[in-house]
Amino acid sequence: MALVREQIMTLVEQGLQEDESLFLIDLQISGDNSIKVIIDGDRDLSISDCVNISRAIEHNLDREIEDFSLEVASCGATEPLAFPRQYKKNVGRKLSVKTEDQDIEADLVAADDEQIHLKWSTREPKPVGKGKHKVHKEEKIAFKDIKKAQVIINFNK
Repeated sequence: MALVREQIMTLVEQGLQEDESLFLIDLQISGDNSIKVIIDGDRDLSISDCVNISRAIEHNLDREIEDFSLEVASCGATEPLAFPRQYKKNVGRKLSVKTEDQDIEADLVAADDEQIHLKWSTREPKPVGKGKHKVHKEEKIAFKDIKKAQVIINFNK
């Protein structure tokens, strides 16, 4: 008898109710009963956040009935952003955003439940004469138009 996804999902949701700043990114259950739960939060996650979710699941399943392995992890820094809450958490950071029409590296200056607001500078050809000049740009992009967005990690700060 394989573990039932709905049962695991209920246990994850109950665990997340203990700290409403946490939210589920992904839940995977393989055929050999390997459970992988990826969480994120409105604030930086701690190891104890992952441990608490792990306990909420593990303490409510019986290994005598069905053996399983369990991994609870935070969303990696290199993982694409998937939910508006993740964008809100990363306001002030630089993002790489891919849409149907463009690829942008820009500062995330705002995010709400519908869209993000980006600002960046680029060098473009002068309207008159030769050479390039610096142009400041900004754009609001609806979540539905974002194909992929990732935080750009800067180790020089």
